[in-house]
Amino acid sequence: MKEITVLDELYDKVDFSVNPLPKGEYENCTFKNCNLLHADLSGFIFSDCVFTSCNLSLIQLNKTAFRDIQFKDCKMLGLRMDNCNPFGLSFSFDNCVLNNCTFHKVKIKNTVFKNSQLQETDFTACDLSGSQFENCDLARATFDGTVLEKVDLRTSFNYSIDPERNNIKRAKFSTQGISGLLDKYDIQIE
Repeated sequence: MKEITVLDELYDKVDFSVNPLPKGEYENCTFKNCNLLHADLSGFIFSDCVFTSCNLSLIQLNKTAFRDIQFKDCKMLGLRMDNCNPFGLSFSFDNCVLNNCTFHKVKIKNTVFKNSQLQETDFTACDLSGSQFENCDLARATFDGTVLEKVDLRTSFNYSIDPERNNIKRAKFSTQGISGLLDKYDIQIE
């Protein structure tokens, strides 16, 4: 099957679970209110695209390229971001639900996570250097061997990060968030 190249296209209210998105390269495209639930996007290339109010839950991402992608108001449950093509991998998330996702060993420096849920998300051995977590819920998220240098977590909450098992050099935390750095000691902070 021949792969296609699509430029500057708007997809609005398309249910790709009924008619799958054709495999190919999508550049500067906008996806609004689309359903991609369980879609197989393996090998697809997305560059400078925006996904707004889409359901991207449980999609297959084997060697999928996301380059300068914006996700806004999207439902993205159970994604294996560690399967994406690492070349040029960059995206931002605004008001998204990313629960149960895996970023294991992914290098995503300077990524912006804003007003998002990242509950039970795996950041094990991930390089998040310079990233920003603005008003994010990180309940039961896993940080182990994670590079958190210069990461800003001042407005985020419910995280538990062991400073001895993660690189937190010059990371920013709020006074209220300090307890998330001391969880392993089972102490009470008042």
